[in-house]
Amino acid sequence: MVFRLLAVGDIVGESGLEFLDAHLRSLKKLKSVDFTVVNGENASGRGILPRQAQAIFDAGGDVITLGNHTWDKIQIADFLEENPYILRPGNYTPRVPGRGWGGFDGPRGLRIGVINLIGRTGMDANFDSPFTTAERALKELDADLFFVDFHAEATSEKGAMGFFLDGRVSAVWGTHTHVPTADCQVLPKGTGFVTDLGMTGPGVSVLGIKPEQSVNRFLGGLPQRYEEAPGPRKLESVLFTVDTDTKKCLAVERVDIKD
Repeated sequence: MVFRLLAVGDIVGESGLEFLDAHLRSLKKLKSVDFTVVNGENASGRGILPRQAQAIFDAGGDVITLGNHTWDKIQIADFLEENPYILRPGNYTPRVPGRGWGGFDGPRGLRIGVINLIGRTGMDANFDSPFTTAERALKELDADLFFVDFHAEATSEKGAMGFFLDGRVSAVWGTHTHVPTADCQVLPKGTGFVTDLGMTGPGVSVLGIKPEQSVNRFLGGLPQRYEEAPGPRKLESVLFTVDTDTKKCLAVERVDIKD
């Protein structure tokens, strides 16, 4: 039996939420998607509010993953405790709210395991090791298929995670850098992999914000509150097709939509 999971790149701001709502349901129908994981940590620009998480679910997302901006909108804390369908990186300290992985009901009785991890290279060394945390998650999580959102800065760390989990999970994808990579592949032992999904939101921007604000920062100008860039939008995602009998990935396909 074939199972198709769509992983959607980081939602940026209200325009990203609007574009997701306008296109995700039809995209799922077009591609016969069985399950959808959306990274939503930038739905507020930095962080996510409960109403924005609900908007992602309403648009067709089954599970939301987060990242280094999880706590930029502290209002999400209670929602993380109450709703098992939104995950924060599992290698945060266990003292913070929420959970880093979960098992979810999929089609035809399948149990879908989703694991959210965050990298340490170029991020915050205070996180636990994502590699040992992945080992622990796989031991604790009861599921038929396993999928991993690795929210990390360094492409080398993302690639290492892919090979570390090759043959033990059906797919690993990277998030965080907001730039789609062209390395969709099935690793030697059958795990689907891509270094970064990209992002969903402003299409003519620097990581979703107004380009002039990013230029100002690198020129040493006064700090500014980042604003979403206007204009055309995009949705960047990757479709993983998995054989449910072998649990191996059969194909990895970029699925991108632009205004």
